[in-house]
Amino acid sequence: MEGTVVAVVLVVGLALLVLRSGMRVVNQVERGVVFRLGKALPSYRQPGITFLIPFVDRMRKVNTQVATMPVPTQEGITKDNVSVKVDAVVYFRVTDPVRAAIEVQDYVFAIGQVAQSSLRSIIGKSDLDDLLTDRERLHEGLALMIDSPAAGWGIHIDRVEIKDVQLPESLKRSMSRQAEAERERRARVITADGEFQAAQQLANASRIMSDSPEAMQLRLLQTVVEVAAEKNSTLVMPFPVELLRYFDRATKRLDQEIEGNESGRSAPDADALKAGIEQIAAVADKFGPAAELTAPKEPAPEPSAPVEQP
Repeated sequence: MEGTVVAVVLVVGLALLVLRSGMRVVNQVERGVVFRLGKALPSYRQPGITFLIPFVDRMRKVNTQVATMPVPTQEGITKDNVSVKVDAVVYFRVTDPVRAAIEVQDYVFAIGQVAQSSLRSIIGKSDLDDLLTDRERLHEGLALMIDSPAAGWGIHIDRVEIKDVQLPESLKRSMSRQAEAERERRARVITADGEFQAAQQLANASRIMSDSPEAMQLRLLQTVVEVAAEKNSTLVMPFPVELLRYFDRATKRLDQEIEGNESGRSAPDADALKAGIEQIAAVADKFGPAAELTAPKEPAPEPSAPVEQP
């Protein structure tokens, strides 16, 4: 009786050991590909606890997370004959664990080699300006080139990005000179455009002031106020405004007198009027803005010398 109990206990323990040896745990980020007697089963094991037939089944776990793989720097010549160095990064994930475990020996190494060759190919087909500015289109084309062979391995390419484009030093200097010349050209064009617009506005303002003489006087006074507000200084004007007005009226009167003389009407002597204007101008030049506009006085007669009587 005791021998029977011992045998049952041994059988149960042996069965538990066999079951324990066939139990496997698959993580959430993994999928299990089962090989039974060397042949892969069509369906893979989902995350959780799974049981295998001891000494018959063998399971290989495949990670299905998005993998990030940097592509080493590749040197190539662009379409416009410029030597550049470009590096990139590839984001991919396994969509079919069975094909990824069977079709290719090492899918990570295979994706890296395809990415390098595709990057060199895309460099030769693109211009330098496209590598520097139109990168989105290059990313799409590069992802399509890598995804074509990877789809047969059960791998999907999520995204491919070009990280850096290294240019020769001579080309960098040329591009910097070109950018500097372009900025200088824009600055000169903007300055010339501003001067042209200012000249147009000044021409319009001059026409308006010529039609209204009072506007010129108001502008002169406004300029005086602006200059006086900047610094506490004495402002000396070369000519009084009233003197300019007098010259204007005198000139008009002189023209009227000349026209009257030509028509035969009696008029004062024009030479005397010109002489008076010249005297006023001489007074203004001598005394400056503070000189009063007064008519010239006649000189007093000199006293006559006494006449000696014989």
